[in-house]
Amino acid sequence: MAQESSHRVVVIVDANSNPFELGCATEVFGLRRPELGRDLYDFRLCSPEPRTLMRDGFFTLTGVTGLEAADSADTLIVPNRPDVEVPRRPAVLDAIRRAHARGARLVGFCSGAFTLAEAGVLDGRRATAHWQWAPSFRARFPSVQFEEDVLFVDDGDILTAAGSAAALDLGLHVVRRDHGAEVANSVSRRLVFAAHRDGGQRQFVERPMPDVPDESLAPVLAWAQERLDTPLTVADLAARAAVSPATLHRRFQAQLGTTPLAWLTGERLGLACRLIERGEARFEMVARRSGLGTAANLRTLMRRETGITPSAYRRRFGPEIGQAGSTAV
Repeated sequence: MAQESSHRVVVIVDANSNPFELGCATEVFGLRRPELGRDLYDFRLCSPEPRTLMRDGFFTLTGVTGLEAADSADTLIVPNRPDVEVPRRPAVLDAIRRAHARGARLVGFCSGAFTLAEAGVLDGRRATAHWQWAPSFRARFPSVQFEEDVLFVDDGDILTAAGSAAALDLGLHVVRRDHGAEVANSVSRRLVFAAHRDGGQRQFVERPMPDVPDESLAPVLAWAQERLDTPLTVADLAARAAVSPATLHRRFQAQLGTTPLAWLTGERLGLACRLIERGEARFEMVARRSGLGTAANLRTLMRRETGITPSAYRRRFGPEIGQAGSTAV
């Protein structure tokens, strides 16, 4: 029998909510995880009314608990809807304020940032939403530091994601933050979705029609992932792809929204995290096997990218925590 999680994720579903982001939350946080031997979260849906008409009247949601469930959330995902100028229900805003006041983590997908801002919890904070809402958001909420061209923003206890698919990126980021890289990779494999796209990547990635039959980066990415422990450089990647480093850089920006070096460093850090989770106690060996060189470099990059040291990461996600996993911060 799967082990129950003590961390409760609650999604507030309100009138005209977007079903895609609701589906993303359910897929990432709500599904049973028999392949992991335990459930990652205690997942609940709630609504301020017994029957909730979803976006554009596509369907009606019934059979979920009332809004009082929000008061027991460790992580509260707020409503998002396309008609951003319509005021949110006072009861919903009050539930968000109560959750924030008692220290719950708040998450807004796409236009969910409007809900958070209307509740007053984003003043002076960083946030994002779909790029098309940027002018409207900035005009209505000038005290919020709106970041337009990123996939998601992790501002500690408040996290926001850009348009639709970025909800999956943020959801997997939360799983990685709560349970480590190995578990996040398992969830992403089940979703058949990229395991980790950094929040700083661009929302809109240009994908022009190629001038040659296939300019996909997939072959060179797979080749590099099998050789992370070797001293790979951007020049090596370009040579493997049979293009110049400048051309490779343009393709990375167009297809992935990042640079070859940033991608390579991210892959190596991900491998280092997985090695620590699997029980490798020697940080020098972790650094060498992940291609990061030295334990000092490993420590510097982990602190910069994850905010914690390798030792702290091992205490949180290493084998000694057993099957109980880690609770969210």
